[in-house]
Amino acid sequence: MTGPIAPMPPDVSRLQSLKSWTHAIYALHAFSLLTGILGAATIIGAFLTGWPSIIAVILNYVKRGEVRGTWLESHFRWQIRTFWFGLLWVGICLLLLVLTLGVGILVLWIPLVIVTVWFIYRIARGWNRLSHDLSMYV
Repeated sequence: MTGPIAPMPPDVSRLQSLKSWTHAIYALHAFSLLTGILGAATIIGAFLTGWPSIIAVILNYVKRGEVRGTWLESHFRWQIRTFWFGLLWVGICLLLLVLTLGVGILVLWIPLVIVTVWFIYRIARGWNRLSHDLSMYV
């Protein structure tokens, strides 16, 4: 017969909870990507304007203070930067389209495909490193 299970120290249980939050945020981003792949929307459009990614970014900002000083902080930074830099790259593509008076639409798909692959890479790499308890910047 075994005795009662000792509770986890507060830091360990807090870190485990925050890791679960980080998994949930990656899952929300991945769901947005999947929506873009399987749905009528583009992957980029689904990632930047879909409710799962928007909720994920909001959660990143809400929980960011709690992960400060832990290895999970790098994942939150990675997720936030993925969203905002993606928005920047898409904005640049749209600006180029406007500046070329629509002629750029013939070549606009090339950078948009690159941004799409970049989104998929960022979410896959981050989630994989989180699953192995690794920081993003080692």
